[in-house]
Amino acid sequence: MESILICLSLSLVGGLLMSRPAKKLGLPAVTAYLIAGLLLGPFCLGKLGIPGLGFLSAEQVSSFNIISQVALGFIAFAIGDEFRLSQLRSMGSRVIVVGIAQAVITTALVDLTLIVLHLLRPDVISLPSAIILGAIAAATAPAATLMVVKQYKADGPLTHLLLMVVAIDDAVGLVLFSASYGVVTAMESGTVSVVKVLIEPVIEILLSLLMGGLAGFLLHCLEQFFHSRSKRRSLSIGFVLLTAGLSMIEFDLGGVHISFSLLLVCMMAGTVFCNVCHTSQEIMERIDHWTAPLNVLFFVLSGAGLDLGVLSKPLVLLVGIVYILARSLGKCAGAYLSCRATGCDRKTTSYLGITLLPQAGVALGMALTAQNLADGAMIRNVVLFSVLVYELIGPALTKRALTAAGEIHPEGKTSARVQDTPKPPVTLS
Repeated sequence: MESILICLSLSLVGGLLMSRPAKKLGLPAVTAYLIAGLLLGPFCLGKLGIPGLGFLSAEQVSSFNIISQVALGFIAFAIGDEFRLSQLRSMGSRVIVVGIAQAVITTALVDLTLIVLHLLRPDVISLPSAIILGAIAAATAPAATLMVVKQYKADGPLTHLLLMVVAIDDAVGLVLFSASYGVVTAMESGTVSVVKVLIEPVIEILLSLLMGGLAGFLLHCLEQFFHSRSKRRSLSIGFVLLTAGLSMIEFDLGGVHISFSLLLVCMMAGTVFCNVCHTSQEIMERIDHWTAPLNVLFFVLSGAGLDLGVLSKPLVLLVGIVYILARSLGKCAGAYLSCRATGCDRKTTSYLGITLLPQAGVALGMALTAQNLADGAMIRNVVLFSVLVYELIGPALTKRALTAAGEIHPEGKTSARVQDTPKPPVTLS
């Protein structure tokens, strides 16, 4: 127990200390936390084998997954705040069109590129792997994006569209991956399962939205019984924890596998709560202050979980580089074309694609599912390599894009440090 507490405290303190030189270099704090995680991970300090001084193995990092899941729940809940009816009315159908189009275009381009690579070098990558990697390419990591937006207080049309699109990405990516996984399974087994290709992903999305909506409305109903800010904040935190826990439930019903998407459930809970509760803005701000250390731990653990071993595999590097280039082109081209088609302003059209490059948890989850395929190890290693690259450079690129769009202003020299002033003596009359 003591080594767990020491390890977590070192992760938190180490991540915060690493953010100081990162700020001098103009890098987002997210990048600093990820680098701190790499240094504390099993490939650096963990190799020393000293309990408490870093993570000794990938299994030890995985044992802290509950922290990552909870952090993702709060991140998704915060993104739900972007889906206020006032903003949705101003955006119209633009969010849906851009969210779906950029994901589909990315998948199509990565599929085409990797299939061509398969035809040229069938010994490097199989056709099923090419199809699955194309579907995984659609996923975007909401956590890194939201943290950059919060750190620099980005605000504007690009920022609002970005946060909505990364939320929609989870649902679109789920459908694309489920369909591709069904096709690949049919190729390997010779049987097509309509249930797994069409029914299960649709059920997962609908049930996730339903559960999240009910949770958000119930939170609003219970919140009215409390007037203290601290109690309302505690109630909201408890509900996000409850929602995240319920979203992890899985079971089979009549031959259909029932599961929920943590991101969709918590995002929908945040959306409903923020639209029905007139004090939601104040509550969301107080929750944000409470979750700040949790977010630091989330990214440090993410950095510790990055597998540097994939860098020693030449074939993985080759496929990974092709995958990264094709996905980056797909995100940029897909965002550009869909923004042009929906009449977005010039800066949003030019820079949205760059902000959609970060990739992490959702993609890794898909790769974990794909491990059951014949070439599952290759898929997992390529995704691990791409996550390593995207997580380290993605936040910095997002910051540059938002700055170029004029939605991040230069940081001032203000400090939150205030010297304590002695309280005046109390006199009794």
